[in-house]
Amino acid sequence: MTLPFRRRNLSRLFYAVIGALLIRYFFFSDIPSSSSSFARTRSHQIQEHNFIERATRPDKTLNVQKHRFLQSRIGRDEREEMLGHVIRNGIDDYWERFQLPYILNREAAPIDAQHVLSAIDQLLSLNGWVAALCPTLTRPFGQNKLGDIWDDIVREDHLYYFAIVIHSADHFLVDQLAVIVQMAKRLGTNNMFVSMLDYDSTDSTETLIDLCEAVLTLLGVPFRIRRVPGMTEDPAAAYYPLEEAYMRNLALEPLQELKSRRGIVFERVIWLKGFTCPNDIFETIKVSFANQAAMVCGMDWAEHNGFFIFSDRWRTRDIEGDQFRQSKSSSKPDAVPPRDKQGATRYAQHLPFQVFCCESGTHVVDPAQSYYKGIEYRAGTGFQNLSKPELVPERDADAPCLDSSQAWFCRDLWVKSASDAMEEVDRVNAGVGGNSNAKRNLIDLAARDPLMLNARPKRDLSEEEPVERRQLLPVVVDADANAGSDYDAIPDEEGGEIVPPPEQGRLSIPNSVFRPARILVNPRCVTTYAGVSHTQLALDLFGDGDDNAEGVGKYVLEDWEGAPESFVCQEQRQTGGRKATKTQRRLGFSIHDELQKLA
Repeated sequence: MTLPFRRRNLSRLFYAVIGALLIRYFFFSDIPSSSSSFARTRSHQIQEHNFIERATRPDKTLNVQKHRFLQSRIGRDEREEMLGHVIRNGIDDYWERFQLPYILNREAAPIDAQHVLSAIDQLLSLNGWVAALCPTLTRPFGQNKLGDIWDDIVREDHLYYFAIVIHSADHFLVDQLAVIVQMAKRLGTNNMFVSMLDYDSTDSTETLIDLCEAVLTLLGVPFRIRRVPGMTEDPAAAYYPLEEAYMRNLALEPLQELKSRRGIVFERVIWLKGFTCPNDIFETIKVSFANQAAMVCGMDWAEHNGFFIFSDRWRTRDIEGDQFRQSKSSSKPDAVPPRDKQGATRYAQHLPFQVFCCESGTHVVDPAQSYYKGIEYRAGTGFQNLSKPELVPERDADAPCLDSSQAWFCRDLWVKSASDAMEEVDRVNAGVGGNSNAKRNLIDLAARDPLMLNARPKRDLSEEEPVERRQLLPVVVDADANAGSDYDAIPDEEGGEIVPPPEQGRLSIPNSVFRPARILVNPRCVTTYAGVSHTQLALDLFGDGDDNAEGVGKYVLEDWEGAPESFVCQEQRQTGGRKATKTQRRLGFSIHDELQKLA
């Protein structure tokens, strides 16, 4: 009788353990145990809803106290430091002598937290350039006198995703952290997620990222901080556009995980670059919502030879497809960065203007029009690997442009906007018994032009310039080519190539027929770099800031143009890292042809 009784007890114990594990898996799967190696691996991932959340109502909050996996660090260097034991002894001594004796009860906890927050404010105010000087900068339309004008954005209670890609950029990382802290104070820590990607930094970035991790953890800001090695051991053997696409897609991984695993959808993605003040970011967010824009960029300025120049010209093209060449902050109205008439007029009035492509400094992207629709950053594949000189690709004169990943992203936005418009037309036509195959019947687009958004025809370049002049981009002697971010992207530029005219008689629908992608530049969102006198730049751009206040109501751009039929292609054909030689040519761009490839 004793043996069966023991067997029953063992069976009951076994079933109880199995039951407990199942209950823990289904009901508490998002609370990992710190003692298990499996939990440490899973803690880096965004976890799906447990059984209770799925059965009742899924929790879609960014609450780090409840979901610890919302704060993670990947790729930390775990090697033992040379003086690690000395540092740990100092920390333990400070804790035991100056902290532990004053922790008397739970009531003291808020006081301790306030001391920590005050220390963070002091740290970032003293060392953070942005936090210290941004409130004093001049802005147009009397914004400094209007008090707090961003309350409407805060009241919307949207979710914002902050993305930063860092490559040996310790000179402004603390300032970016200061901006994030100030944005968190306004938006709330539960309304934002920070993704920081350290790509093979060789300076003190890794140490400063430890500071970022500590600050974000103490403030309760959700984040994922990740360090990844370079794609090649020799940086000069890397193909920079491919690196660029790889880095940005990695920085966006939590965005997709939060949507697919927890149903958390962000309203805007904010890419932080260089030094940008919080108020400028708020204004760019406002411009983005007001125009339902796919992307809104600031303006990136660098100091060179005593003046300020528009810096990030590798990725920026005006609505005519031209570069922002020789663009100074003190330029006369007829030589301002955008060369098209409407863009130049709005720039002179400090108003947002439409562009073909941009990434000049800090920029705001609508994921609903891009990342959530499957658009990723990509790069051309026809480049030459200099380590294998025998593999020299033969490229046609009209071969795809081997430019930056952002330029590919912009062109994808234009094509996706047109494709979405045709799908909407299909749904309308299917509802009334009409044609429901617009994607395969592109020739009918002209007849359905009223159903597209307003895109006015582009100017006819053939009436103004000879064909030969349009197809051969002249060599430009650029004295400031190696200033600002161009030092990383554009060494001495070389020549151009003759692009043959389009085939005669080939049927191609003009770009003006298609729904335009809403890409804007907000000239009041200023991004700068180390050594730039930000205050002087603001005065140079905006004067005393006493513009007509009615300009505040002109955020919305009412007249949207279609994509240009051609653009200046500035491409990197070979490996060689960021400073590889780049050439220029003018290349045709046909949304019709791109859609036919997808059909």
